[in-house]
Amino acid sequence: MQQSNNYIIIFTVVLTIVLGGLLSAASVFLKPKQKKSIELDTKKQILTAVVDLEGLSGNEILEKYDAEIQSVVVNIDGDIVEEDEQGAPIVAEKVDIAKNYKKAPEERLFPVFKFHEAGNTESVKSYILPVYGTGLWGPIWGYIALETDMNTIKGVVFAHETETPGLGARITEREVQDRFQGKNIFDEEGKLVSVAMLKGENNPNPLLGAHYVDGMSGATITADGLNKMLKDYFGYYEAYIKKVSGDTEKVAAL
Repeated sequence: MQQSNNYIIIFTVVLTIVLGGLLSAASVFLKPKQKKSIELDTKKQILTAVVDLEGLSGNEILEKYDAEIQSVVVNIDGDIVEEDEQGAPIVAEKVDIAKNYKKAPEERLFPVFKFHEAGNTESVKSYILPVYGTGLWGPIWGYIALETDMNTIKGVVFAHETETPGLGARITEREVQDRFQGKNIFDEEGKLVSVAMLKGENNPNPLLGAHYVDGMSGATITADGLNKMLKDYFGYYEAYIKKVSGDTEKVAAL
């Protein structure tokens, strides 16, 4: 019996070591593929805020991104940040928005993705800003593209982790996202008011106006989280928006 127990123990230890080694090797082997998959998904979301990528392969999307996106990182004062405290370069695509979200706004880094004509970084067509917040059950996030007037929304892309299918999860649907196109984030006096999703669906057009979009039936809490996310992040980017616009007076004239 003792010999049998020793055999079982030795067999279990050896099996654990072998399986652990195989899992470790698989993790190392798959890591580059996982990294590229995440990179592709992120760049696809950024581009989708401004262009239709239907029919493009993964490699074509990455090539388009490299040819038509220039990125910078700014702080809450709207100043471009090129290096961290250790002097290492800061790359917008590597800024972890979710991790930054846990910091105080004045300590965060804010990526900006400039969509321009292929090969001509001076010919900017729109500015894409990442946003992050909380929905009903978990994180929601997205990318908001502004026209060069820095006031009009060109397009949006939203994603979520665990919102309810058919309800809050509808923020990922193109029909819902298209409602934001053409809306303004500044009012006629130049005050930042953001854009908000109304409660309920099929609201009459007079209620929509320049700063409101139709809501989603049964998804009030998700919509509230989305509204807070947009208002917060437009506020975080406001200083940069004003600098791109030229000055405060120019923004007020939009």
